[in-house]
Amino acid sequence: MARQHPEEPTLVEQAIEEIKAMGKQGMDHPSTRPVLIGGGVGAAVGLVLDAVTWPVGMFAGAAIALLMRVRR
Repeated sequence: MARQHPEEPTLVEQAIEEIKAMGKQGMDHPSTRPVLIGGGVGAAVGLVLDAVTWPVGMFAGAAIALLMRVRR
């Protein structure tokens, strides 16, 4: 799958850069709190549902929150 504009970073590249920035800035980074909250919500959903475990829910919730932050 070829990109339309090679100078524009892909969603994965943007997510990686966001994760690096969150790692460097910690709680001061604007995306850290929403991603942590997304992970907590996902873990809670994983505890309630029998279909997924809490670690899977936590990862999914954090990933969704991160992608929502990167796509904006």
